[in-house]
Amino acid sequence: MKKLCKKTAATFFAAAWLSTLPVSAFAADPLPQRYSSADTVWVLLGAALVFFMQPGFAMCETGLTRAKNAGNIVMKNVMDFALGTPAFWIVGFGLMFGTDIGGFIGTPDFFVTKFTVGEDAGFPVMAFLIFQTVFCATAATIVSGSMAERTKFSSYCIYSILISLFIYPVSGHWIWGGGWLAQMGFHDFAGSTAVHMVGGVCACIGAYLLGPRIGKYNADGSVNAIPGHSLPLATLGVFILWFAWFGFNGCSTVSLTGDEAILSASHIFMTTNMAAAIATCTVMFFTWFRYGKPDVSMTLNGALAGLVSITAGCDLVTVPGAFLIGIVAGISVVCSIEFIDQKLKIDDPVGAISVHGVCGALGTILTGLLAEKEGWLYCGDPHFFLTQVTGVASVILYVAVAAFIVFKTIKSTVGLRVTAKEEIAGLDFEEHGLPSAYADFMPAPEHIFDTSAIPAKPDPVPIPQRETAPSVPGLHPVTPDGHAYSLVTIITSKERFLPLKNALEKIGITGMTVTEVHGYGLQKGHAEMYRGASVVSRLLPKIRLDIVVSAISPRTIIEVAKQVLYTGKYGDGKIFVSTIDNVIKIRTGEEGFDALQDHPL
Repeated sequence: MKKLCKKTAATFFAAAWLSTLPVSAFAADPLPQRYSSADTVWVLLGAALVFFMQPGFAMCETGLTRAKNAGNIVMKNVMDFALGTPAFWIVGFGLMFGTDIGGFIGTPDFFVTKFTVGEDAGFPVMAFLIFQTVFCATAATIVSGSMAERTKFSSYCIYSILISLFIYPVSGHWIWGGGWLAQMGFHDFAGSTAVHMVGGVCACIGAYLLGPRIGKYNADGSVNAIPGHSLPLATLGVFILWFAWFGFNGCSTVSLTGDEAILSASHIFMTTNMAAAIATCTVMFFTWFRYGKPDVSMTLNGALAGLVSITAGCDLVTVPGAFLIGIVAGISVVCSIEFIDQKLKIDDPVGAISVHGVCGALGTILTGLLAEKEGWLYCGDPHFFLTQVTGVASVILYVAVAAFIVFKTIKSTVGLRVTAKEEIAGLDFEEHGLPSAYADFMPAPEHIFDTSAIPAKPDPVPIPQRETAPSVPGLHPVTPDGHAYSLVTIITSKERFLPLKNALEKIGITGMTVTEVHGYGLQKGHAEMYRGASVVSRLLPKIRLDIVVSAISPRTIIEVAKQVLYTGKYGDGKIFVSTIDNVIKIRTGEEGFDALQDHPL
């Protein structure tokens, strides 16, 4: 028995030891590994980061538009990716990367069954497919912001599919699929033209055919700014996009094997960040000088303008070159937004035409000037620069024509735009049945600060003692039982509510009704600029107090309110006095004077 146990134990330990040995120890001829783990992970990481740009676009667009359309915006950003994915897989990928036909289009490869990566590629076909899919989705989602707040959801779904089916893939084949521009030497490393400018041109054509939002332009052509509802959301979107752009540009090396690839990726990360940072700073200072205050929404656009502009040449330009591109992009995005909005009268709520279209073209052309080896400013030969200009012009022409056909066809059939009634009500409710995208989200009331330090009137009127006034001669008629009932309505700023409430309680009022309201007086609300245009009369938050009195003279309440609320500036408020015919207390049935007297139960 002991010998048997020893044999069993020996067998067990031998088996355990053998299980720790690698399989290759038993293989006579180990198979070589076809793909590189580093390259495949790098491409998949890039795909994940570029996909993360979708919520970035969603938040940015939502924040720069009105709350009544927030649900519609995020729905569109979800669906353009969801619809574009199968469209690109079934048709688009083949047209873009299939075997070249005359330099203009790839051979159709339905469901991607024939495509193979090159022998030197360190990643499989599916990794490349998902990487290209998320780039396609980026081009499609750019259109959402420019056509926001008045586009039919069904129409949006249709043109998102068509952009992924053939508009983006055809021009993409010219640039990245071995087409005629690639053969000429056109360079667009990660998509300033292939992705962003394509989306920007589609956005421009779509917004032009769609027309401006209701209330955007006056009869005389002057512009009314329509501010977005949440700059914090827009800022979150920009930060997400900035972060994901490192994958958009950096991972477009599609390799992280070898010193050359590692150095290239590191260089790209640096130039990408530099252009974005400098463009952001440029817009902040430029709008500060231009408008008198640094414009928040424009500055956010500046960050994206720098990112879009550097995308074409992030691998070829130096860090100082990226610095210069950032400056040019920052100034250009502000001027182009103003020009498109105020001169061309194309309503672009988020500035996508300028950020992606204008800066995409600009960045690609600047690559022809600033590329360290081939740029005109470095080598003195304009050939590369002219190639870049030719590529940009040809892509603009093709995309503009294709997009015009698509949008015009949709407009003539199912229609592009919602009705005026639906637009005014908001697309959340009309298109999706949502009363609000923020349902059950009750914003905390603004804190009412103690403003006892508000300056008093130079010669304050003494507060009269409480008095009984059965009638108020010259102000109100009396009711049949001999007592005057008056409604005193006070409208003032929310910050002055507490001191007014305290003062009124001291003179013995027995109740008040307080309502939050919005309005403006002759000053037309606060003067405000938004994206270079003045905001129309802005409704300001106010407090309305309604007080029905009989035992206390309305004049007493008036004098107290005047003393507490006076500052001598706009916004002190107004007092309205009107006659009340009768008052009934529901609990007791008392009427008239007795109904206004409060007694403990």
